[in-house]
Amino acid sequence: MSTTDPKVIRCDQFIAHPPATVWRALTDPELHARWWATGDVRPVVGHRFTLDMGQWGQQSCEVLAVEPERLLRYSFAPGTLDSTITWQLHPEGTGTRLLLEHAGFDLDSPLGRTAFEGMGRGWPGILRRVEPALAAASQ
Repeated sequence: MSTTDPKVIRCDQFIAHPPATVWRALTDPELHARWWATGDVRPVVGHRFTLDMGQWGQQSCEVLAVEPERLLRYSFAPGTLDSTITWQLHPEGTGTRLLLEHAGFDLDSPLGRTAFEGMGRGWPGILRRVEPALAAASQ
């Protein structure tokens, strides 16, 4: 995790699969549920969906930008956290470097600070689950 901007969580994970396969992990609802959260995520700008965050409830999202196999950006929890999640995929050797940027936290609000601290600790572990989910799905 990198914290060059104090309001942004940045993580990266190398995944030993090509970008097209990693893209499916980000955009296929069944695969997405295997490594992070259930929800009807789709790579279509303007698509609205919710992610089931367990004890934190259903979080609304809206797709803001799509570059197939390169970039997916969506709003996360508008009206409460008002944050944005950006996924970038970069080919690296025979695999993919997956970059996450979770931005927009209001560190002056108790909810924003708690979410930033919790997600900052949680995101690295979540990203480590992508590759095992892809391996299990291909069996």
